[in-house]
Amino acid sequence: MKRVNWRSVDLNLLVAFSALMETRSVTRAAEKLSIGQSAMSHNLSRLRTLLDDPLFHRQGNEMLPTSRAFELEPIINQLLETIALDVLTPVQFDPQQYHGPVRIGLTDYAELVFAPVLFDVFREQAPNCQLSCRPVDRASYKEALKADHVDVVLGAVETEDPLFQMEDLYTEQHVCLFDPTSTGLTTPLTLDDYTTTPHALVTVDGQLSSPVDATLKALNCDRQVVMGSQRFLTVRHLLSGRNLVCTVAELMAKLDMFKDTLEISPTPVDVSSFVIRQIWHKKNAASAKNTWIRQTIHQTVIQQVQDLRAR
Repeated sequence: MKRVNWRSVDLNLLVAFSALMETRSVTRAAEKLSIGQSAMSHNLSRLRTLLDDPLFHRQGNEMLPTSRAFELEPIINQLLETIALDVLTPVQFDPQQYHGPVRIGLTDYAELVFAPVLFDVFREQAPNCQLSCRPVDRASYKEALKADHVDVVLGAVETEDPLFQMEDLYTEQHVCLFDPTSTGLTTPLTLDDYTTTPHALVTVDGQLSSPVDATLKALNCDRQVVMGSQRFLTVRHLLSGRNLVCTVAELMAKLDMFKDTLEISPTPVDVSSFVIRQIWHKKNAASAKNTWIRQTIHQTVIQQVQDLRAR
């Protein structure tokens, strides 16, 4: 069988064929499709060449289909219906009917602050979904998206990679956290309080310094970092009952998961803020499911930020 060069086939010819079968008239078919009569005649000529059959014979004012045209009619109508319904109609996504995972890549900070509320909201909207929280950081999140291991990444990440799109959700500030009984400190902390009290440090890369130290040096000051950990939970528990102060993200400090008496104070020095974003692969930008996930993350994160900041 001779292979058909599909690049040379205009699918509009199938629409023209359907109109001719319905109207049995070149003139009426042209009117139905809002094109000129000469254009419809040209379409019929092309159809005859493409299908190697006259397709219609004129009898008086009517175009009578050939047997080949009658054979093709249900096939072409089905093709047009399939294209209209399965190709051109936007895919609908109903969270209530969804059975499957929602895969969110989360930095340590984002998982601690948002995982519980994200679980509640996603399970409310999609009772049959499974929330999969996958750990990512600035070095690993791109591969997680490219390998389709996650639907969306949430955290203090950013990208200029053209494969990804991102949305800024909010800007996070820093505060000081300490045990007022063990340190003897009160809020707000002074610069002297900050520099004379030993520091615990939440450190992602294991370094026992941060940009704060450069800020202090510019003020002819320094601080004593006596402990560092990658885990905020470790540092949080460490502060209770010890003469330590720690500079942490505000929302982490305000989480209600801790039953302690730690105090929160504004930082007495400038500490750079950071932006929390969600990032997704551009190929999923128009996906109905991915759009729902992003919208749900957006709404949930914004509400959680408002609730925590109000405390």
